[in-house]
Amino acid sequence: MKASKNGQITIAQVAKEAGVSTQTVSRVVNNRQEITPETRQHVQEVIERMGYHPNAIARSLSQRRSHTLGVAAAGIEYYGPSRTLLGIDQAANRLGFSIVLSLIHQPENGDVEKVFHSLISRQVEGIVWQVPEIGNNRAWLHKEVQRHSTPVIFTDTHPDKKLNTITIDNYSGGRLATEHLLSGGYRNIGLITGPQNWRSAQERKRGWQDALSAAGCLAQPRQIAEGDWSAGSGERAFHQLSQTFPEMDALFVCNDQMGLGVYQAAWQTGKRIPEDLAIVGFDDIPESAYFCPQLTTVRQDLYELGSRAVQALAHVLEAERSGELIHEKQNWVLQPQLIIRQSSMVDK
Repeated sequence: MKASKNGQITIAQVAKEAGVSTQTVSRVVNNRQEITPETRQHVQEVIERMGYHPNAIARSLSQRRSHTLGVAAAGIEYYGPSRTLLGIDQAANRLGFSIVLSLIHQPENGDVEKVFHSLISRQVEGIVWQVPEIGNNRAWLHKEVQRHSTPVIFTDTHPDKKLNTITIDNYSGGRLATEHLLSGGYRNIGLITGPQNWRSAQERKRGWQDALSAAGCLAQPRQIAEGDWSAGSGERAFHQLSQTFPEMDALFVCNDQMGLGVYQAAWQTGKRIPEDLAIVGFDDIPESAYFCPQLTTVRQDLYELGSRAVQALAHVLEAERSGELIHEKQNWVLQPQLIIRQSSMVDK
């Protein structure tokens, strides 16, 4: 049998070969239930034998669906955002969606609004907004999300009754890390934060402060140095703390990459880990188990965060198609886990 002029097998050719109508082939392709199992199997065998691939554009038009999700992402040069994006992509693929990805290189400014409108204009069915909450970069969102019918789910944000959100509990992660060090007898616990205009960094710092306060330890500004998530900034922050907080015997570092820089700086100054300085990181990057000594850290399942964001969005879309009215926005919070390794295992 000849293919069409563009070399592709058509649905009409499949129907003729299978001895059925084009409508029956369409029902098989779209997994409709109005045909018998025997007919379905027969048509599927013909489809596979002929190498037929449905025209995605035509299918979208016929169903009035694009089968496409928009994803706005930023900071993918860092482990966390890149891992979340992988979870989004693979979950979308499992659920039959393609994605339109827009990378935002300066998420702290107002240009992010343009990306939102660009995704809407591409007729995506829904949007995963994987842009860190930085400063006031979401001030416009409440108004815009309410203006458009396209559902949006936000990651890395505070729970909000007016938005669908899913996030890691960074505050609890900061408390877990600090309470672990306190339980080992450490009292002079320093902190290397991420950029303090990032909400996730603010929340980890707040967890550290509250854990110290609950233990009767005063958190002072001289115990804190700010990094930018990079290993180099962790090294510089450690040298700063060595000057401002020389009695420091333990350190909570707000991501593992900065922790790597701390290891380098500790080695440069003759500090032994954990004998002279106990360290807890955050993220549980794959390499953290291979630091020397192995790094105690707070694991946040960022792949699961991305996957769950797509699943939640798919649930909203399915509810809309079935006519179900969802009046309340949903806020999901995933809990982090403390992974204890050698870098904090010295009893005081």
